[in-house]
Amino acid sequence: MTLPAQTLSQLGLTASRGANPAITGLALDSREVKEGFLFAAMPGTREHGGAYIKYALRMGAAAVLTDAEGARIAKRELAEAGTPLVVAEDPQQALAYTAALWFGQQPGIMAAVTGTNGKTSVASFLRQIWQALGLEAINIGTTGVEGDFTAPLRHTTPDPVTLHRILSEAAAAGVDFAAMEASSHGLEQRRLDGVHLRAAGFTNLSQDHLDYHPDFDAYFKAKAGLFDRVLPEDAMAVINIAGLRGPDMAAIARGRGLEVLTIGHRDADLQLEAQRFDATGQDIRFAFRGRHYQARLDLIGGFQAENVLLAAGLAIACGAAPERVFETLHEVQTVRGRMQLAATRANGAAVFVDYAHTPDAIATALAAMRPHVMGRLIAIIGAGGDRDATKRPLMGRAAAEHADMVLVTDDNPRTEDPAEIRTAVMLGAPEAIEVGDRAEAILRGVDALGPGDALLITGKGHETGQIVGDDTLPFDDGEQASVAVMALDGRLA
Repeated sequence: MTLPAQTLSQLGLTASRGANPAITGLALDSREVKEGFLFAAMPGTREHGGAYIKYALRMGAAAVLTDAEGARIAKRELAEAGTPLVVAEDPQQALAYTAALWFGQQPGIMAAVTGTNGKTSVASFLRQIWQALGLEAINIGTTGVEGDFTAPLRHTTPDPVTLHRILSEAAAAGVDFAAMEASSHGLEQRRLDGVHLRAAGFTNLSQDHLDYHPDFDAYFKAKAGLFDRVLPEDAMAVINIAGLRGPDMAAIARGRGLEVLTIGHRDADLQLEAQRFDATGQDIRFAFRGRHYQARLDLIGGFQAENVLLAAGLAIACGAAPERVFETLHEVQTVRGRMQLAATRANGAAVFVDYAHTPDAIATALAAMRPHVMGRLIAIIGAGGDRDATKRPLMGRAAAEHADMVLVTDDNPRTEDPAEIRTAVMLGAPEAIEVGDRAEAILRGVDALGPGDALLITGKGHETGQIVGDDTLPFDDGEQASVAVMALDGRLA
């Protein structure tokens, strides 16, 4: 995408010594800098982007945006080059607003959803509801950009330059509605601060990302940034008050004077009153503003009903008529890698894959599957390396408490010893079967399935690779499950 040059002042920035050069592009990576670009040298968790200012200058950067530390790191090179310097107290927020101004256009109606679990499902369900209403829509997050405009992504909430480029391209392609996932990292790093939201949703909170956030309260505070900072005062907050910290998040939103629409089982605006489960989905009864409704959901897991109603609430908050929204719910389909049916054995036993990778997510997924399963419930779990190690035994305990049989295998070990990770997980599930090779674990899990049984493969969901060391090896849980079923049932040629 080639855009006309804009001066620093047009991008809302003020440089040292009053310089106001024309900017021809934005870059966070010094290797992507071209003549006339603004280079954003951001603070990082491992190193400061200021260390790369010298390379950006060699590539022809017309100006540099950073903080006081970045300016200190590259003081000599900046002085020698005489390149205009913008020093911001919060450079990440400054970049977000600058990217919004640079790319200019966004879809007219946008909503974001945060929480530990359910973000991807809610964002996808909201996009599907909009599409069922005949609207051009996308969802942005863990599974990339999906809907009426598609693109791959490396992060759940992309950096501001990538995010606003995608929003601009989607708007140019005719997309008017966008649902976004808002990760705690993305909120903490101000990646969404330049996005014009009509509504924001909250699913729940449980332990995750404590390798990045110092404690649980800091994790919650990062999520709360969506409501106490990013969401405009004339927008609406849609909050699941049945989830942990839901009432607290609602109080934060109301404290800013935001209109709040609550989702829950009791004392909520949109109430889930009853559910009836079967092997392929569930029927739900719910109420909104004194009226009762019923809908069929072809979704496995009781918690998915809360996700669907949260998505419905966001659609209503963004201006859709409630009656029309509720009429679309039967069309909603499961999200890739979220309680997704991957294969079915000849004896009728089913294999599902799910992205659950926290203790709460594993417990919730297994407990939600139980009403759909007549026989045994088998679980395959594993924990990622170079991530929060304290949750590993808790993941094992969650699986052991809710499944009849547990296999512990490798997930994405990254640079850690896979055996040590498995040992930590098994501290919480001492009766589990340890199978290091993930493909073998899936084969053994599928082989154990009898009539009426179900297998849930957790941890990777939609992912198509396994990270071992610094390499990403091809691996797809759903594909491996299908191969195992075909091999064991004699369907392979």
